[in-house]
Amino acid sequence: MSDLHDILKKHVGGDACAPGAVGLVARGGRVEVEAVGHTDDEGGTPMARGSIFRIASLTKPIVAAAVMALVEDGRLALDAPVAEWLPELASPSVVRTPESTVDDVVPAVRPITVSDLLTFRAGYGFPADFSLPAVAPLFTELLQGPPQPQSVAAPDAWMAALARIPLLYQPGEAWLYNACSDIQGVLIARAGGRPLPEFLAERIFEPLGMADTGFAVPAADLGRFTGYYRAGAPDSGGLELVDARDGQWSTPPVFPSGAGGLVSTVDDLYAFARMLLAGGTLDGHRVLSPDSVRQMTTDHLTPAQREASRLFLEGQGWGFGGSVDVEPTEPWNVPGRFGWLGGTGTAAHIVPSTGTATILLTQLELTGPTPPPAAMQDFWRYAANA
Repeated sequence: MSDLHDILKKHVGGDACAPGAVGLVARGGRVEVEAVGHTDDEGGTPMARGSIFRIASLTKPIVAAAVMALVEDGRLALDAPVAEWLPELASPSVVRTPESTVDDVVPAVRPITVSDLLTFRAGYGFPADFSLPAVAPLFTELLQGPPQPQSVAAPDAWMAALARIPLLYQPGEAWLYNACSDIQGVLIARAGGRPLPEFLAERIFEPLGMADTGFAVPAADLGRFTGYYRAGAPDSGGLELVDARDGQWSTPPVFPSGAGGLVSTVDDLYAFARMLLAGGTLDGHRVLSPDSVRQMTTDHLTPAQREASRLFLEGQGWGFGGSVDVEPTEPWNVPGRFGWLGGTGTAAHIVPSTGTATILLTQLELTGPTPPPAAMQDFWRYAANA
């Protein structure tokens, strides 16, 4: 049987592969960690356990945990309208049908709630059909999609732009990807009374010892930062550099994206996973209550909503900030497995029933969550049998 090092090495190097990878599989007190390849395509710096990656959508469950911390504080309530903190969303309009133009709208039948944001059912976000008229402004006005932290407007201006875009569905009606996590980031800052990076540092990162997680990489740590690549055009091959070490994550952004803005390491993400597996407490530091963790890791979607979202959720539902496996479609799809993928070639999952945590970090952009790339499938298959 191949070991973890061999599994990762098979998918590192070459024109269509990531320059490097770090993988972690933990179960029953046994923790395996391997780092292979290099931090960039030039092969100068070997990949290490402490290498720093852009984790993209793995930001989502961390931000959802921060929302739940505010719920526990009594600052927010799951069933409460968000308008108290996000007045821009006090009277949203909704396109008459998903195919309607952005000026063919009706009023929302009820307010958007905190729960709507956490379950991605607020009415904003990506559907299976990206060609719908109300989806275009998410790209052009809000710069949704692959993270570009130095290009997005400041939170107040971003919210003002969001308010001019109609909902694609009525609140609570459909699951739509991505935008709700960015809205959660603004909600946390306003309800928490300080910028999102400060709130996350105080309530999540510092208690868990996540010293290398944030929205930018300090100058002193840029030597541990990895490049970010996408596969080149079919006729040219190779890898295309999307962002270098000294690029968009080398300075703090104006808009800290709750949907995809964080950088982190395998050990920082493992600390977050261990906290969830332990019911919200790690090494004596309580971050969340067991009930909050249970709500985060429970599927909240209806069967119809799951079926309509199969482009993103193959055999999965949605908790708060991550997917929850509901069908054993592959050996690694254990019902109850919680986690998500990052568009920068990253993935982190826990299986509460077995106490398993798996984390894979690479630097190669994903083209979509389904089907997952071969590197992830091989990694998950190994973890399922470890």
